[in-house]
Amino acid sequence: MSKFWSRTAREAKPYIPGEQPNESQIIKLNTNENPYPPSPNTLEAMKEVVNEGLRKYPTPTVDSLKRVIANREGVNSEQVFVGNGSDEVLAFAFQAFFEANEAIKFPSVTYSFYPVYANLYGIPYQAVTLNDDFTIDVEAMKQSIGGVIFPNPNAPTGLALRLYQVEEILQGNPNNVVIVDEAYVEFGAESAVELVEQYPNLLVTKTLSKSHALAGIRVGYAIGQEDLIEGLERIKNSFNSYTINSVSLAGAETALSDDAYYRETLERVINTRVWFKQSLEELGFEVLDSKANFLFVKPTGVEAEWLYLTLKERGFYIRYFDKPEVRGYVRISIGTDEEMERLLNEISNLLNSDC
Repeated sequence: MSKFWSRTAREAKPYIPGEQPNESQIIKLNTNENPYPPSPNTLEAMKEVVNEGLRKYPTPTVDSLKRVIANREGVNSEQVFVGNGSDEVLAFAFQAFFEANEAIKFPSVTYSFYPVYANLYGIPYQAVTLNDDFTIDVEAMKQSIGGVIFPNPNAPTGLALRLYQVEEILQGNPNNVVIVDEAYVEFGAESAVELVEQYPNLLVTKTLSKSHALAGIRVGYAIGQEDLIEGLERIKNSFNSYTINSVSLAGAETALSDDAYYRETLERVINTRVWFKQSLEELGFEVLDSKANFLFVKPTGVEAEWLYLTLKERGFYIRYFDKPEVRGYVRISIGTDEEMERLLNEISNLLNSDC
C-alpha cells in the first residue's frame, strides 16, 4: 500500500474479473463471452473508420447511435443514454441516483460489481438473501430506502424474474430508482423496457458485449424517462464527454441494425444451452433453469472447487465463486457445440476416473 494513495484508493475493494488466459488451446468458458464472432457487416463498418479521421474526437452526443437504439427499443432518443460498456453506465447511475446516506438493495448473490461501486461511492447497501431456490425475493426487494439494482436474468444464477415480478418491485419502490441490469436478457428473459413509459423510476441497462459479441469494444446503454437520462448525462459530462470512440460507435450502430445475423447466433447459443443442461442433468448434476448464456451448476459426486481446479489444469476454464451461499456451484459459459461436447466428455471422464 503506497503512502501516496488517497483514502478512496486505500479503502477500495476492486472487482475481480474472470481469468483471461492467452493460450489458444484453452477452452474459455468463464467470462460469458459470445462464442460466435460479430457479424461481417459489423467488422467491416469498424474497419472503414480506421483511417485518418481518427485524429479527430468522436461525437460527444452519439446522436446517431442513440437513434438506432431508440428505434430498436421502441422509445425516443431522449430516453437513451450510451456509455463505455454497461459497467460505466452502472457506475454513472450509482452516482446519479443513489445517496451516500441512504441504503440501497440488491440480491446477496448477484453481479459482484454492485458492492464494489457501493463501497467506492460510500453508499450503504442491504444484500437481500435469495429464496431457497436461488430466485430473487421480490417482496424483500420492496421499500428500499435509497434505491434498488438487480440483474435480470440474475448473475451468476441465470434465473430470471417475470415481467410482472419486476413491476412488483417497481411498485414497491415508488420514490426510488430501480435499475434493471439486462446484460443477458436477449438469451431468453423478458425485457422491462416496455415498462419505462409507465414507471418514471425505472432505468434499464443493456450491453452489446454478450448478445452482439462485442465485449472488446465496450458499448452499453440505458433506457429510461428523460429526466433519468439527463441525470446520467450530467454525471458523464462531468467526467468525460468523449466516452465512446469512433470505432466502437461504427461497430455498435451496424451491429444493432444487423438483426438477422444476431437472432441466428442467439438461437444457436440458446439451443446449445438446452442440450448441455440436459446432458449435465443426465450425469446427476443439478442445473438451474438459466435464461442467460451460461449455466449455474451443482456437481454431484465431486466438489465444485475441485471440478473447477481440475478442469483448469486440463485446459477448460469455468468460474468458481468462493462465497458461502454458492460454494457448491460452478458457472459455465455456453460456447460452441464443439467446445461444450469436449467439456462434457472431460467431465464424464473425470467422474468415471479414480481422481
